[in-house]
Formats: sequence, C-alpha cells, structure tokens
Amino acid sequence: MQKKNKVVKAWIKRHVSDHYVHMAKKEGYRSRAAYKLEQLEVEFSLLHNVATIVDLGCAPGSWSQYLLRKCSKDIKVIGVDLLPIEPLHNLHFIQGDFTDNAILEQLITSIGSKKVDLIISDMAPNLSGVKTVDQARGAYLVELVFDFASNYLKPGGNCLIKIFQGGEFEQLVSQARTIFAQVVIRKPESSRNSSAETYIVCRNKKS
Repeated sequence: MQKKNKVVKAWIKRHVSDHYVHMAKKEGYRSRAAYKLEQLEVEFSLLHNVATIVDLGCAPGSWSQYLLRKCSKDIKVIGVDLLPIEPLHNLHFIQGDFTDNAILEQLITSIGSKKVDLIISDMAPNLSGVKTVDQARGAYLVELVFDFASNYLKPGGNCLIKIFQGGEFEQLVSQARTIFAQVVIRKPESSRNSSAETYIVCRNKKS
C-alpha cells in the first residue's frame, strides 16, 4: 500500500506540473492528448482534403475536439468508445466496444455510402498487469484497425494508430506496409517519456 501511495503521489506531482496539462486547460481541451494528434497532424498533413473521419477510442473526446476545431463544419467525425463522453457539437458518437460486431455495424451504417478519408485510433486495452497478455491485447486492437481500414478507408486515405512496443511490433509494422504506401513510427513530443506508447502513421492506402 505504501508503494502504491508513492506511485500515486508521483503521478499527481507530474500531472500538475505538466506543460501540456496546463495548455489543455487553458485552451479548453478535455485532455493533453489533443497535442499528440496536433503534432502528428501538422507533421504529416493528415487533415488535407478529408470529409469523413473515424475516431476510435475517442473518450474523453480531445482528439475529436481538435478535429472539429481544425476542420470545416461540413466534415463528418464519428467517434467510438466503450466509455461515455460529454456530448460534442457535430460529433456523431457511438458508445460501445469496437470489437463487438453490433457496434461495428452501427459504425458502418454511420459512415454511409462513401469511404472514410482518415482513421485515427487512440485505443488501448484494459490492462491486466501481465505484460505479454497486455501486449497481445494491444496488438489485437491494432490488427482490428488494419482490417477496418482495409475495408472502409478510401484508396489514398490515411490512418494514425497508437501502438505499444512489444513482441508483435515488427509484425504489425510489416502488416501496415502491405496496406499503405508509407508507414512511419513517431512518438510525439507531448507523449510522456515514461509511456511505452508510440504511434504508427500510415499514409496513402494502396488500392
């Protein structure tokens, strides 16, 4: 218990002194994660000529906030998350598990007849504390996003996915290269050094 209390206190201290936490509060974002998307979007021009975006694992909503601020009012943003979120104007939100076929069908219906221009995923598995199990669960989510992109992302479309280093990492990168013309690994400046997360930027989906 004493060790856990020390960990919690260290997290609180880091959080309250975090530059991006203060920026998010000042600029009205729901979390500091908005700046991860911003930094990657600016570097790779992910919002160029997009009309429909799917935001997977969107709670609490900061990525969708960034998209809705950055893009025109005509853009369609569809968010999916197991957790509820406070409503965002112009966000079509689906609450449920992306791995559930019923939720996937809702998402497909919401997309409509045109294919998606951009898929972004900040999904992470519920952690068990067993490293190999958690890595496998994370890899499974990435594979599901690839499968979704293969079927519903337009040719030339882009995809941004959170991914964790692990035994499946190289295999996932290789899989991405079979679907996209360009695959780049990035850890944005706003991602904490202590975090094992990184992002795979997949550009120009092959026909």
